[in-house]
Amino acid sequence: MTGIGFTGSPLDRNDAMRNNPDALAAALRSPLARLLRMDGLDPVLSEDWNLIWDDVSPGASLENHVYLGQIDDAPCFAVLPPKPPKSGPSRPPRDILTTLSNDQAATWAAARSVIDWHWRHGFCAVCGGQSSMFRGGWARRCGGCGAEHYPRVDPVVIMLAVSGDRALVGRQPSFPPRFYSALAGFVEPGESLEEAVRREIFEEAGVRCGAVHYVASQPWPFPSSLMIACIAEAESEEINIDTEELEHAFWVDKSAVQEMFDPSCAEPVFTLPPSQAIAHTLLLHWAFHR
Repeated sequence: MTGIGFTGSPLDRNDAMRNNPDALAAALRSPLARLLRMDGLDPVLSEDWNLIWDDVSPGASLENHVYLGQIDDAPCFAVLPPKPPKSGPSRPPRDILTTLSNDQAATWAAARSVIDWHWRHGFCAVCGGQSSMFRGGWARRCGGCGAEHYPRVDPVVIMLAVSGDRALVGRQPSFPPRFYSALAGFVEPGESLEEAVRREIFEEAGVRCGAVHYVASQPWPFPSSLMIACIAEAESEEINIDTEELEHAFWVDKSAVQEMFDPSCAEPVFTLPPSQAIAHTLLLHWAFHR
């Protein structure tokens, strides 16, 4: 499935290069090397809303450069800056989603997630000793006990419970007015994706579900999640929301969602998620392809 935000990066991640410090150093010195311009965790964009790639400064060190991979013949890097004393909020996800193409957003997302991981993991989780970057920025090693630590991705299920030609959508209190989306939640330890889908739907909306069908996935770099989109077959329709999670939920007809995807729709039932979000893809798939 194509057209999903934060997917389609042209980067060849070139894992073999990460294990070769001499090759990484040579790549950093290469005249073809490119440096992704960032402001903290946010991308710096050109006037035409594209990522900006700079030349790498002479004398740059692997100690604070993350090797992102290759784009064609160009080795691509991002600087690991010192963590700000108190990190302020970065640009809202919707702002970035609507300004960058999916492939460029995917390249930036890799850099953002890894930099944020380094900021959060400066000390060893085993002994508390200070750790340092290696493998081109894709791992840290403790200077005390020698434990190695690698970036982690948090799996999140995002799903529609469906009953006939109706699907369950909900809204959190923090959502903009009239905005509804698919339900979502983190996968817990010792839990399969299918079990997480059923549990989250029941916990948030009180609806029991049976069969679960995978649709698509999307990296979500805030800070580092993998959204796993599914459709679940509802076994009940009575809604009993968890007011700590949801403000409102209801069953929407497929015909109403189909109308909402028509640009000429004058009175949509609710505001759809942005086209770059996988919730949008999930609703589109259910409305027209299932």
